[in-house]
Formats: sequence, C-alpha cells, structure tokens
Amino acid sequence: MKFAAFIEYSDEPERLAQFRPAHRAYLQDLLQQGRLVIAGPFADGSGGLFVYEVANESEAARLAADDPFARASLFRGIVMKPWKLVFACADNLNPPL
Repeated sequence: MKFAAFIEYSDEPERLAQFRPAHRAYLQDLLQQGRLVIAGPFADGSGGLFVYEVANESEAARLAADDPFARASLFRGIVMKPWKLVFACADNLNPPL
C-alpha cells in the first residue's frame, strides 16, 4: 500500500544542507529496496513529498522517523495519507541530471 508523506522542513538551511547527503542516501536505499515510490523537495525548499510502498501507515511513519532529517529534528511537520496511483507518465518521473 502506498502512503504519501507531505513533510514541512525546519527553517534551518545550513543544517538541512549538512544532513542532505545522509538524507538522500537513506532515500536512495529505500528506493533500491522498493519501499520508496517517489521523493523530492518542494520548489520553495519548505519541505518535500515522499511516497512510500509499505504494508501499513505505522511502517510509513517509521520510515519517515528514521530519515536523517527527522533524526536531526529537521521535520517540522508531517501529514501522512494513504495514496493510490491512478495515472503516471514514466517520462516525467526521470529526475534531471
């Protein structure tokens, strides 16, 4: 089951930059495990959207809590909702190089 996490980041750009490599490595690992569907920051830098593929909401919450940003108290807020994929364009899902 998919869960979308709408995450608001703390307003600490220096700390976000400091923990970003660990945060991205963590997400890359989840992606390789098949437990992350998509992830990326909002264009204004205020937070990000993560869609997890997990058995239940508590597992999605645990993945969010284990994120290096969360462990560094850089998640100001999280809204977690079950999500259904209905339409997707694979060409638009390739991240820019």
